[in-house]
Amino acid sequence: MHPAPSVIAFTTLSGLGFGLLFFLGLGLPAVTGWVAFVFYAIAYALAVGGLLASTLHLGRPERAWKAFSQWRSSWLSREGCCAVAALLTMGLYAIGAIFLETHWPLIGALGAALSIGTVFTTSMIYAQLRTVPRWNMIPLTPALFLTLSLAGGALLAGQESKATGLLVLAGLTLLAYWHQGDRAFDTSGTTMASATGLGTGGQVRAFEPPHTGTNYLLREFVHQLGRKHAARLRVIGFVLAIMLPLLCLALPVGGLALKHALAGLAVLSHIIGVACTRWLFFAEAEHVVGLYYGKR
Repeated sequence: MHPAPSVIAFTTLSGLGFGLLFFLGLGLPAVTGWVAFVFYAIAYALAVGGLLASTLHLGRPERAWKAFSQWRSSWLSREGCCAVAALLTMGLYAIGAIFLETHWPLIGALGAALSIGTVFTTSMIYAQLRTVPRWNMIPLTPALFLTLSLAGGALLAGQESKATGLLVLAGLTLLAYWHQGDRAFDTSGTTMASATGLGTGGQVRAFEPPHTGTNYLLREFVHQLGRKHAARLRVIGFVLAIMLPLLCLALPVGGLALKHALAGLAVLSHIIGVACTRWLFFAEAEHVVGLYYGKR
């Protein structure tokens, strides 16, 4: 599929923001006052900024509110409801931490659960789509979103020991997702015969292209990415999202300023790396509609 910058920003920033809110809800770190204000400001800027970016991809953004009414059947609607509930709950928890210098564990735990639940519902928007075999991999697709969100949240929350373990887990999940995803389309059983519904009449092949020019389906759902280009971006994304942050955390340094500088570099590298892997997440997605146009 053609990666839209707004969707890449949404899935990257909101994942980091809700990941940080998850740790703050658990009291990690147990900050109060102005220090807490800085942490919550960063978390809300990322989470809300990501959610606002997602509306830019809508044809009619002013109608986005209607998505909340379909929570019984739509993962998109569930995501919206969960995100609002998480932001409101964690907002209440933040008020206690910032202005009253106290923590309410039950409210924080509920906010943490809703925050990570938001990331899960986001992942299921894509994991449920059988028309994109590379996404339709449960539990790998949700695991990818969750581990990257938690790893980024731990980095932002300054939880170095937890961040190290979560980065390793996210790296392994990312490698497994790429390995399985490369075979997903071939093993899905989807062919031109099944895509056109003409399989009962014998072998199906394209006689000529359905269109002489482009159309909406080709623009939105058929994006062919060169293997060498994809392999190079995978290496770049993996190094920036996983390897460099791990290196920054592992380096034995003395002095608080240098330690903070390395922590900042780890966070910045992780954000850029996740954005790179997220671009690949969309660019490498092979929609079955491509079969109809002879593009698969």
